[in-house]
Amino acid sequence: MLTELSIKDFAIIDEITITFNEGLTVLTGETGAGKSIIIDAVELLTGGRGSVEFVRYGTNKAVLEGLFTIEDSNHTIFQKGKEYGIEIKEDGMIVLNRTITANGKSICRVNGKLVTLAILKEFGKALIDIHSQHETQSLMDSDRHIELLDLYRSEEMAQVKDEYYQVFRKWRELKKKYSKWSENEQEMAQRLDLLQFQLNELQEADLQPCEDIQLVEERDKLVNFEKIYQGINDAYNALYGEQKGLDWLSLALNGIETASEYDEGLLRKKEEFSNHYYLIEELSFDLRNYIDNLEFDPERLNLLESRINEINRLKKKYGVTVEEILEYLAKIEEEIDEIINRDSHLIKLAHELEELGQDVILEAKQLHDIRKEAAQSLIKDIHQELKDLYLEKAAFDVSISVNKGKEDDPKYGGTPVSLSANGYDLVRFLITTNPGEPLKEINKVASGGELSRIMLALKKIFAKHQGVTSVIFDEVDTGVSGRVAQAIAEKIYGISSGSQVLCITHLPQVASMADTHLLIEKHVTNERTSTSVMELSKRERIEEIGRMVTGSELTDTSKEHAKELIKLADMFKDKR
Repeated sequence: MLTELSIKDFAIIDEITITFNEGLTVLTGETGAGKSIIIDAVELLTGGRGSVEFVRYGTNKAVLEGLFTIEDSNHTIFQKGKEYGIEIKEDGMIVLNRTITANGKSICRVNGKLVTLAILKEFGKALIDIHSQHETQSLMDSDRHIELLDLYRSEEMAQVKDEYYQVFRKWRELKKKYSKWSENEQEMAQRLDLLQFQLNELQEADLQPCEDIQLVEERDKLVNFEKIYQGINDAYNALYGEQKGLDWLSLALNGIETASEYDEGLLRKKEEFSNHYYLIEELSFDLRNYIDNLEFDPERLNLLESRINEINRLKKKYGVTVEEILEYLAKIEEEIDEIINRDSHLIKLAHELEELGQDVILEAKQLHDIRKEAAQSLIKDIHQELKDLYLEKAAFDVSISVNKGKEDDPKYGGTPVSLSANGYDLVRFLITTNPGEPLKEINKVASGGELSRIMLALKKIFAKHQGVTSVIFDEVDTGVSGRVAQAIAEKIYGISSGSQVLCITHLPQVASMADTHLLIEKHVTNERTSTSVMELSKRERIEEIGRMVTGSELTDTSKEHAKELIKLADMFKDKR
């Protein structure tokens, strides 16, 4: 759930911090007080599109921060944390932070770690679900209906969908490969000329594994020949030159040997010193041999420089290392062979595609069958929800058809149906709100008020499947009143039993259902507008709901009406 929200220098908000509770929290206030701005802040905090217009006039940046707490240890947010290397402790506390600067830059963090906006959005979608008057447009997007249907049977669909996608991905890659090899012969001939030129160039180079590293090491030794010679010669002279370091070590060894004749405790020291002495003596002989074998060859250095330059030239064209170049060489050899034997290669690919195509169709049919069963159950559930929302005469249906598409040409590795990551199904939610009228897609039938109720019906069913910890409703109850308003209030409260719900509303029926009631007010101080948030007491709730009843002035009658609404709401809650 969203535990705390901090907003600073955002639109007309200078600085506020709001603490949220479990259950249903309603936000009310006059139009323009800043209720929707708070929702805008949450939307941006969870990855929505930002703009410099959100930065409060006269300030450098807007800062948004939200604290979420997750009690379910199996929540997908923990997996996302591992995926992006973000630590989420056992207490399940997650802090999202977003800063929007006056010059348009956006800085995003999750638990203190800098992330991209795309990653912030992934975390946001897993934590909170925002529904507004405009958000209901997503119900009209028929392309999203298949997602909702799959969500309805998410546990059953997950494994089957994964199995399908694995086969579908292989089929799609093989299909692309087949299409590539089916290109016209002129393009293939041009491609073959290019590959053969590259092959000849790389074969003539005759590169050897790790050759570049070995050449650079040898080149560096020749370039630094004088330093190497001088260093070894100085070391040898220190041991056998005028200083005769070994002679002094020999004197030290004789001294220890003499002393050890009278002190047995020195025998071990004498043995250690003796071993080191002979090792150093042997090392000095090795240094002498090394000096004798040192030879500076300017011609060899020129050859090395030339070969290294040639390899560096090839690296610019074919890979950053010799190993990558050799891998590319093997790859083009294989491709040349495939082009030369193109006809037989196409026959082989076509056979593989046919077999894989049959497999992917079988997997897609499993998805289709599960969706057919899920659709019947969903229709039944939706009808019950619509009935509760006084749309008992409405009829809802789920149309599942096969997408024939334009991919049935076997010449390009096609199948009898058009396949996507979701199989071959086209899913459409259909509805009619008037008896005798044909079923049509939602956007062609439902009015604003009806669409809000349909959305709530779907949300009531899908809320428990989505896994989000918080749901926000931004004035989704617009355009309704009376008993429908009461039904919507009860439905919203029902959703809050499984998820935290934050709801901006103008309906007194919805406000009376609140577990927590926040009042948003706008103030003008020193000719600057600002917004404040206040949690209402029981008495203040009655007064605010009373004003919502009349739409203007608070009267004794509206206060009594407010008390009655709260009483009815409490009775409804007690029955659940």
